[in-house]
Amino acid sequence: MTVFNRRQALATLGAATAVGLAAPAIAQGKKITLGALRFTSHSGTFVAVQREYFKQAGLDVELKFFQAAQPMAVAIASGDVDYAVTAVSGGLVSLADKGAIKVIGGALSEEKGIDGQKFLASDAAFKAGVTAPGMLDGKSFGMTTAGSSFHYMGSKMAQAEGISMSFKPLQKVGAIIGALKTGQIDAWSIVPHIAKPLAGSGAVHIIGNVSDYLPDYQVTTVFTSTKNAMDEQQQTQDYLAAYSKGVADYNAAMIAKSGGDAGMADMVKLIHNYVYADKSLEDATPGIVNGTMRLNEGAAMNVASVRDQLEWFQSEGLVDADIPLDALIDTSFVETTGA
Repeated sequence: MTVFNRRQALATLGAATAVGLAAPAIAQGKKITLGALRFTSHSGTFVAVQREYFKQAGLDVELKFFQAAQPMAVAIASGDVDYAVTAVSGGLVSLADKGAIKVIGGALSEEKGIDGQKFLASDAAFKAGVTAPGMLDGKSFGMTTAGSSFHYMGSKMAQAEGISMSFKPLQKVGAIIGALKTGQIDAWSIVPHIAKPLAGSGAVHIIGNVSDYLPDYQVTTVFTSTKNAMDEQQQTQDYLAAYSKGVADYNAAMIAKSGGDAGMADMVKLIHNYVYADKSLEDATPGIVNGTMRLNEGAAMNVASVRDQLEWFQSEGLVDADIPLDALIDTSFVETTGA
């Protein structure tokens, strides 16, 4: 059951930051588990952990890392994870339809003027003449699973270009990268901190921007269990407020560059604890910097984009055609656009 009449303390994004940490959480030191991917787009979470914003909000946080969106959705539904940031997927929508999860905010959006996700072609495909997305007719496109964000991005591009592609499910991002580098698949789309280093190696080539086909695309969302959204509202507000402080710090350092080179260097060092941690800081820095995309301040959510994604899943027969948007999202915690 979903309730849509709550606005409470997070009626505005500014209030999320200003109010959320001023008042202690109901359960001080309450343990919660957060799901994440080792992407720069999850930096709001990483900053909030490292700068103890969650701790200040009365939350004792444990991070659990995943390699794809669908398993994270299952973990939220099962109670193994309390809150997470990930793309909307067919699996997530189906779990929402069963009353298990709710999208409660936005995390990352494509934005004009800010470098975003890229379409990539394998070296073999590029040398064969695939130099733009519209040239991928009859080619193969990598994705983790059917109904993933990769499936959505590729399909929307193909629809816009009037072409047909075959989609190859490879389960994990690492497997997709390997397949693209070896020419087992022809194309893929991914965030810039992965796309640019791959292109720099010469093994793959950037052939287009996702934002050209999906402007204002709500790439990732913040979501939780329906139980947390309904029965743990104070905890959820505290989580969002702390997360939003991490987002604000990241945007200030990496987008506005308000701290100058030193502020950016400090932020890159923080993120390196989670992203490219197997590399030296020097080697990891270009990839982290290349991955800079503005995160949604205050976890604001683009409802129009989420609606478009739901309708695409339905049109593809990946989820039931009669699932209403309000089964998927709870708009009571953050500001929304495109409603």
